[in-house]
Amino acid sequence: MSAFTKSLWVASGAASLLLASFGSAALSQTAEPSSSGATKLPDIVVDAPKQAAARPKPKLKPRTTTVAARNGVSPPTSAPKLVSPAEQLAAKGSVFDQARGNLYTTAGTTSATISHDTIQDLPGGTNQSVEQVLLQAPGVSQDSAASGSLHIRNDHANLQYRINGVPLPDGVTGFGSIFDTSFVGSMSLVTGALPAEFGLRTTGLVDITTRTDLFNNSGSVGVYGGSHGTITPTIEYGGTFGGNCPATAPATPGYVKAPASNNCFAGVQYYFTGRYLQNTVGIENPTPAYNAIHDLTQQERGFAFMSAFIDPTTRISLISGTAVNNFQIPNVPGQPIGQSGTPVTSAFGATSFNSALLNENQTETTQFNVLSVQKSYDGFDGQLSYFTRYNKLQFTPDPVGDLLINGIASNISRTSLTNGIQGDGSYQLNPAHTVRAGFSVSSEQAFVGNTSLVEPCTACDGSDNGNPVGITDNVSKTAMLMGVYVQDEWKVTNQFTINAGLRFDQMEQFISANQFSPRLSFTYKPFENTTFHAGYARYFTPPELVEAAPANIALFNNTTGAVTGQSDPVLPERSHYFDAGFDQKFKFGCASDGKTCSNLDLGVDAYYKIATDLIDNGLFGQALVLSAFNYAKGYNEGIEFHAKYNSGNFQAYGNVAVAQQRATDPVSNQYLFDSTTPLATLGGLTELAYVQSHFVYTDHNQFITASAGAIYQFCGRTATAAEAFGDNGLSPCGIKLSADMIYGSGLRDGDANIGTVPAYTQVNVGIKREFLLPNDPKPMTVRFDVVNLFDNVYEIRDGSGIGVFAPQFGPRRGFFLGLSKKI
Repeated sequence: MSAFTKSLWVASGAASLLLASFGSAALSQTAEPSSSGATKLPDIVVDAPKQAAARPKPKLKPRTTTVAARNGVSPPTSAPKLVSPAEQLAAKGSVFDQARGNLYTTAGTTSATISHDTIQDLPGGTNQSVEQVLLQAPGVSQDSAASGSLHIRNDHANLQYRINGVPLPDGVTGFGSIFDTSFVGSMSLVTGALPAEFGLRTTGLVDITTRTDLFNNSGSVGVYGGSHGTITPTIEYGGTFGGNCPATAPATPGYVKAPASNNCFAGVQYYFTGRYLQNTVGIENPTPAYNAIHDLTQQERGFAFMSAFIDPTTRISLISGTAVNNFQIPNVPGQPIGQSGTPVTSAFGATSFNSALLNENQTETTQFNVLSVQKSYDGFDGQLSYFTRYNKLQFTPDPVGDLLINGIASNISRTSLTNGIQGDGSYQLNPAHTVRAGFSVSSEQAFVGNTSLVEPCTACDGSDNGNPVGITDNVSKTAMLMGVYVQDEWKVTNQFTINAGLRFDQMEQFISANQFSPRLSFTYKPFENTTFHAGYARYFTPPELVEAAPANIALFNNTTGAVTGQSDPVLPERSHYFDAGFDQKFKFGCASDGKTCSNLDLGVDAYYKIATDLIDNGLFGQALVLSAFNYAKGYNEGIEFHAKYNSGNFQAYGNVAVAQQRATDPVSNQYLFDSTTPLATLGGLTELAYVQSHFVYTDHNQFITASAGAIYQFCGRTATAAEAFGDNGLSPCGIKLSADMIYGSGLRDGDANIGTVPAYTQVNVGIKREFLLPNDPKPMTVRFDVVNLFDNVYEIRDGSGIGVFAPQFGPRRGFFLGLSKKI
């Protein structure tokens, strides 16, 4: 045994002993959960809803002779343990979860799935945001929070989030994450030629399924913190209440199952999660220093879920979430005044300003709710949902500092309220054909307010400015999005499947547009572990409403906030998307039972996109809010490789993507591009003239993106109290080691994105131990994580490029400790 391993065990045992001193006598005594955290249920057999709701049969008297007795098998001599109503409800809910999966298909696409357990085991665990976890998926590149945090296959935004099959509508883009990974049961990133049921946001689908392991009146509390003043307490709890069904005998193999009662209420399943986060790096540091200046963030996130059956074939569920995020905008010291194109040298009597003392702030509020009714009956599965989402973003400038440094100080408010209905249905006509159809309609009320302080001027050279004045440019709009689709999944043979569909979308925003979008994909499995897929999709992508709001640039003529150029409206993006790939699974090293095997999964996927009116956006002022525009033409191409390995207590994965996106000729909001300053780097052309006549890389293009990770667990189970506290000697049981990394060849920089920031690699590591306290059946977990293990100082952005306003550096090395206890 190495000295390091001995030290590791001793440290873990010491931590366990320290935590035990708090005691646990007041906690309820329930059955020990499994190591994965899932609820342990007895062996229950529940009929599928469509079978339970089939045509009624004549009532028969209860049988007195079992199947086993007829076959000459003696029945058990002791009565089995009764199954509680809560356990019955959990089993039935699991069947309905599977039935909901019949509504949606990802045939012909590529899907990367990560489970709740894996999220917990990676460095950071569930203290990571959804966006941070997604960086471990193929083709996902890192960006700054101000630019959306990540990109899928080099596209900007155009990402769709679904919770239990229902898409969340567009809101207001900001810095903060609105999702907490604590409520995620599993999360899949689906890319490629999406089926017709998925519309509008189509670069990637983040399909989140909520957890199902918290309905047994259990939960956990925890706290996590460390470097940069990080502190994040959390709580989660769930259970079942209100049921009046009687306990029943479990279904025993060889015996007739006890009939289900339809004359009782099974109860309500529920859970909630809550998190508070505070640190001093809310937004990426614009300097390479370890500590940012003026970068405190305070964030609150909550999530709640409830579900109940109103009859044997109908389930109703409610999802609610909230996020309130407050940010200080970090400062760059040493910035000179009067550096804008229309310089200001005096504001409110001040002629100098220390940029390290700027006081800009941003507040973001989000609430969302989804109410769904799910029906499964006689081969039909359907779900009807009402959804609503409210967003508000408020940016508050530093009046004096922003005027002197940037020539304008803008107070910006953006609000969005969306309400909508979505319906999806699936019916299996016969073993070969499954027909799916559905619709969605939503209305969004958006307001974009901009009150800016500027100084009037004639020559606008800093010598003739008057006193600051305010200019207000407010826009309000009610918009509609509507879509309908139909598709057929045709199993031509057991090995070959065709999925064909047609979608129609209509948008009524600042402009009106629509499109019919055919979708077609093929899946071929010549062998059990070999899958080929290929697909084509026609896409229609409306711009996000608040980002497409028109600006009245004429209001700023003859002021220090003046811009030149056209402000044509933002158009919907239309594209042709081609995708193909294959996946190969290998099994080896199987045990004698033939079931316990090592698994290796290798895959490759290639794509090509041709776009008209390609939507892009960026930061074009000191207010860190995004503005949208279109390129007349664009294309996106790439290839992705992925590998997964699982053997016993060890799992590992790796992804590599090579891609590029290029575009030309801005055809909306052209004023965002400089059209007055000739640049030597662009052959004497202005930025606008160069982009109008050349294909350029988009600012979020990254040629090579990679990620990898590994997890190893000692013993494969939770440590007992005796093992944790050394009563049975040193033991590694309950310890999990993990590591992950991301690599990027660098986003674009320079005039018209002609350059690239340097490549970088970030490695994170973690160790945690799950163990039992004396006389307490519910485990405790201690974890220690190191972010950016080698303290690699790297830039995500350097402040140059189209739509890039300030530099942002990746996180510096940080040390974090976490404690959590199941209750």
